[in-house]
Amino acid sequence: MAIESLGRMVLYIGIGLVLVGGFFILLAKVPWFGRLPGDIVFRRQGMTIFIPITTMILVSIALTLLINIVWRK
Repeated sequence: MAIESLGRMVLYIGIGLVLVGGFFILLAKVPWFGRLPGDIVFRRQGMTIFIPITTMILVSIALTLLINIVWRK
């Protein structure tokens, strides 16, 4: 019985990774994502520092809403 539950867990993790990978591939196609007002970029000689504050806030809000909708009882 333990092997069966381990197999299911590995299968669910794999499906989750495929979904996350697909999400990131689709997200790369959105031209404005990561370049919103409020995202900070520092460029110096040979170095770039990117701090996506607005993007992180939007992702946090979207994930919070999604988790609340999925796990609401």
